[in-house]
Amino acid sequence: MNRLTGKVALITGGTAGIGEAIAKLFAAEGAAVVLTGRRKGELERVVRDIERSNGRAIAVAGSVTDETHVRAAVRQAVQTYGQLDILVNNAGVGEFGKRIHETDDTTWAQVLDVNLTGVFRMTRAAVPHMMQRGGSIINISSIASLVGIPALPAYAASKGALDALTRSIAVDYAKDNIRCNVVNPGLIDTPMAAPLMANPDMLQPILSHYAIRRAGTPEEVAHLVVYLASDEAAWVTGSTFPIDGGMTIYKG
Repeated sequence: MNRLTGKVALITGGTAGIGEAIAKLFAAEGAAVVLTGRRKGELERVVRDIERSNGRAIAVAGSVTDETHVRAAVRQAVQTYGQLDILVNNAGVGEFGKRIHETDDTTWAQVLDVNLTGVFRMTRAAVPHMMQRGGSIINISSIASLVGIPALPAYAASKGALDALTRSIAVDYAKDNIRCNVVNPGLIDTPMAAPLMANPDMLQPILSHYAIRRAGTPEEVAHLVVYLASDEAAWVTGSTFPIDGGMTIYKG
């Protein structure tokens, strides 16, 4: 505990799933947390949960596709807590079940705008504040950037580009003591995956590709993110961290 004491973290997509788990664990580890997301009511629920556990958190509702919101979220973090040390770019959307010839321009643009350009916007706004004292940026990607998964063209493209962007950020800001790493989860038991998790006929064939034959939990991802955010990872930057129950290496 207390690995993040004295630090301020901004987490996008904090209303549920991985983002919620990261926010709660960050707060338990001593960080002051600023949560963003599109669903104000869910953000406020997470904030209340954190406060009931004696943590510190505020919510700033909005979308990473909105430059005004992005700058307001960063500004609110700095005004409320005096600094910004950690950025977790977790907000993401996906299109599932369509191959590229079945994907329209609108879907392609929406997925790229949230998953890639949203990270660009938020990082661009946060970095000037981190340059004063250093910081850690953690981007939440996917195993879809590492292996071929059927019928995910826009999602896979956005996450592959996010991995490359992570390395670029890491190189550009190492001299400013800003680290940037990317976490690549496999199948995680989140609300987004709920329809799949509830359908054994669909779920079991997918899990057969995992060495550890179950879905991961948001909390398991959060523990890895805490490490990357902490000073324990001071010599870690530009790295890719699959957390996938062995899916990307399993040949069974």
